[in-house]
Amino acid sequence: MNRPLPDDEDEGASRPRWLGWAIVVFMVLVVLGVLNVGWRILQPGPAAQALDAAQQARPGLAAGRALVEGSDCMRCHGLVRRYVGPSFGQIAARYAGRADAPDYLARKIREGGGGEWGRALMPRHPQITQAQALQMAQWLLAVPPVATTDGSP
Repeated sequence: MNRPLPDDEDEGASRPRWLGWAIVVFMVLVVLGVLNVGWRILQPGPAAQALDAAQQARPGLAAGRALVEGSDCMRCHGLVRRYVGPSFGQIAARYAGRADAPDYLARKIREGGGGEWGRALMPRHPQITQAQALQMAQWLLAVPPVATTDGSP
C-alpha cells in the first residue's frame, strides 16, 4: 500500500548535459548584447560631437552649456530630440537667421512663454540673471540645427 515514490534517475528522465551548456551560452550572449546596446547608447552622437567642436572653437560657450545642464532645461528639451518642448537643434534652426536671436531667447528663458511650439508652456526662470540667460541663449544658438521630422512647427 505504501509504495515509495520513484526517483527521476530510476525512471530514465535525466536531462542531457548539452542543454545546461546551451542555456549558459544563451545567457552569456544576452548579457553581451545588453552591454553592447548600453555602450552604444552612451556614445555621443554626431550632434554632440559637432557641438563639442563648436565649443572648442568658441570657449565662451562652455559657461552657457554648464548653465543649461545645471538648470531644469533638460527635463523638457533634448539636444536633437523633441520631448515636452522643441529640441535645442530645432530652436537653433528656427532662430539661426535672426539678428536679435540671443536677446530674444534670453528673454524667453527668463520670462517663459507658450504657443510658438505647440500647446506646451515654458515656465519662467526668474532666478536666472539676464547675463546667464544670454550665455545660455548663445550656447543654444551654437547647437547644430536639425530639421523637424515630426511635422511640428
